[in-house]
Amino acid sequence: MRRRTFLKTLAGAAMAGPLAARAQEAGRVYRLAMLGAGRSSATEALLETLRRSGFVEGENLRVEHRGFAQRADLIPQYAAELVKADPDVLFATGDAAIRAMQKASPTIPLLGVTEDMIGSGFVKSLAHPDGNTTGVSLLSAELDIKRQQILIDAVPAMRRMAALVDGSAVEPARLQEMQAEARAHNVELSTFPVAKPAEIAPAIAEAKSSGAAALNVLASPMLFGNRLEIMQRAASASLPSIYQFADMAAEGGFAAYGPTIKAVFGDTLARQMVKLLRGAKPSDLPVEQPARFDLVINLKVAKSIGLEVPPTLLAHADDVIE
Repeated sequence: MRRRTFLKTLAGAAMAGPLAARAQEAGRVYRLAMLGAGRSSATEALLETLRRSGFVEGENLRVEHRGFAQRADLIPQYAAELVKADPDVLFATGDAAIRAMQKASPTIPLLGVTEDMIGSGFVKSLAHPDGNTTGVSLLSAELDIKRQQILIDAVPAMRRMAALVDGSAVEPARLQEMQAEARAHNVELSTFPVAKPAEIAPAIAEAKSSGAAALNVLASPMLFGNRLEIMQRAASASLPSIYQFADMAAEGGFAAYGPTIKAVFGDTLARQMVKLLRGAKPSDLPVEQPARFDLVINLKVAKSIGLEVPPTLLAHADDVIE
């Protein structure tokens, strides 16, 4: 497998030793409250690393989880329920969940992962986060445009493309920037917002009927939680689609560009979580960013929708699924 590094992570926040270097307190049961799209491969990657670090779910680790992929309107209620259980650490994915957790408790350590931790106002500094929050910033503002360019390269004759957008996760200014960038390549970008899962199918159907020749699925916990449906419907509409985590091409997407789920959840977030469970202050843990971004192309999906991928794009891929 060919690999390339496209961006660099923040300095610091390196591990001083193995995750299990310090033993947990004997007889103590640690409590973790998680608010995300739903239990998924990302959740399991984090919990697996915690297990190897001595925090074993069902033994010395109790996990309370609320999933909002189907009911984003319940996020504030879920956050209040989780905080009421008085956990040792809170964990949240996406702007809405992090904001609800911060509102529910300004003191319980909160580990969050979202597109832009500073831009969303969750921390004032990556190197020195204040308050009770730290975590990972995924750089999606930059990566959404990069993914858009990959689709333009994949379909050279394209004149119209679509973006599937979770309106609660994307600022209008970013969409305007993407539209301007697409126009610079003689491509018109139309955005199709969805607020709940029931709106996904109509949005993809409308994108297809609008004449779009490709679909950029913008980063969002809700869209991630419903990714398999999106992939199936995009393939049925013969729309090559691209996603935020490199692993998602293997799940049925035409392409994916970004970090792997394991790198974000199983490595970085799990390492930060271990430190918080062991008593570290969030303000002492810098917010981190992914260091490695992979382009993965699924030729099986391309063949199924009748797309011939240009050799120049394949040459730049880090992994090609055949």
